[in-house]
Amino acid sequence: MLHLKLPTDPRWASIAEMQLENILTDHAYCEQKAASSCISLILRFNDLDELVDTLTPIVAEEWGHFERVLEQIRKRNLKFGFPRKDEYVVELANFVKKGGSRMQQLTEQLLMNALIEARSCERFKLLSVSLDDVELRKFYYELMISEAGHYVTFIELARRYQNPDLVNNRWQEWLAFEADVLENMGVRGDRMH
Repeated sequence: MLHLKLPTDPRWASIAEMQLENILTDHAYCEQKAASSCISLILRFNDLDELVDTLTPIVAEEWGHFERVLEQIRKRNLKFGFPRKDEYVVELANFVKKGGSRMQQLTEQLLMNALIEARSCERFKLLSVSLDDVELRKFYYELMISEAGHYVTFIELARRYQNPDLVNNRWQEWLAFEADVLENMGVRGDRMH
């Protein structure tokens, strides 16, 4: 369903489990950034009613995920650390086409968000089947379903505001680029991406 070109290295989940405090902290910041990204789109494209109405509940849901991750950190007496530079997202942001029409700019942002959600969904699935902690396995299964829904929503919104064929072609470019990014990053168990 996600159509990712390169699956996550199977070692990632085991390494992440060994660095649970780091992965949960990074995950919390990812959820905060997801909410912020949607808020930014709402503010920038406030004249697009369907976009605003679709993204508004996602903002609330992503912030709810932030709170839930923070709860998991506190429950385990772990430290909520400082955010780190997200090299994965920086690489994706560099791939965003600059210029073009307003709708082309919107498409680029929606596709980048869709890709981040797709990769998160895939990683959450890995955690939901491999963690020893039963509560966290259930937690990540629930979030996996949510991220899959967000991924689909972002793609559908892009197709709503831009020619679907153009969106589909650009999506393939995004997928190929993301696979290269992931391959060159190596396995990092302290980060969600």
